[in-house]
Amino acid sequence: MTMLPMDDALQPGLYIVATPIGNLSDLSPRAAAILARADLIAVEDSRVTAKLLRHIGVKRPMLPYHDHNADRIRPGLIERMRSQAVALVSDAGTPLISDPGYKLVRDARAAGIAVTTIPGPSAVIAALTLAGLPTDRFAFFGFLPAKAKAAAIAEAASFRGSLVFYESGPRLAATLAMLRDGLGDRDAAIVREISKRFEETVAGTLAGLAGRYAEAPPKGEIVIVVAPPGDAEAASDADVDIALREAMARLSPSRAAAEVAEQLGLPRRAVYERAQALK
Repeated sequence: MTMLPMDDALQPGLYIVATPIGNLSDLSPRAAAILARADLIAVEDSRVTAKLLRHIGVKRPMLPYHDHNADRIRPGLIERMRSQAVALVSDAGTPLISDPGYKLVRDARAAGIAVTTIPGPSAVIAALTLAGLPTDRFAFFGFLPAKAKAAAIAEAASFRGSLVFYESGPRLAATLAMLRDGLGDRDAAIVREISKRFEETVAGTLAGLAGRYAEAPPKGEIVIVVAPPGDAEAASDADVDIALREAMARLSPSRAAAEVAEQLGLPRRAVYERAQALK
């Protein structure tokens, strides 16, 4: 990877910098170079970012940018980007994932400001690699809402892929029990403290995991990964006959066969032949 010399000035604009989610050595050389040369770093918590900057041996100006001040701070940040390089970091991982940073990107683009991403660690992707569950399709739901949690789980239930959630230790058991009730007792994995000394992945069913953590809530940053729903049970011959008789009371055999084949996920020719026999 080609790196710019450390004394080269960055072009003005917004730089989205992914930071470690645990081990500080996971910071990429490119990310370190951007942070070292940024005119300003917009941070979630200056104490956390200061520790990272000490790790790479630099000091840079920092400005808090978080949920509580973003609307007030954003216009001034946009103006500074016209002439300065502004880096955006979160406390851990990739900015904008489960946080409101997208509004800064949206407004920067609207103002004609260059936006550059420096990719790196993400707890969502890291947890998927550790969980041992299907990764070809997944949906990320972040932290479930404090209110209407059951409705959010019901929405997730229809997705035919793995599901990823964030959760805190004290709420983990209750959330696992709600996921079991809303999704069925699927396979799942609890991944916590990714890339830290006490990294741990615990696999099981939602019910089993809920019981495990009911009396002993875990510490640390936690990701829940839930397996996709199982394949639907194949329709029996009796199911096909019932559906065909109902459909043929309204439709011709060919149209009834087409409707039932689509409903039950069966080959159209085989269903049509059965419709002919029933007729």
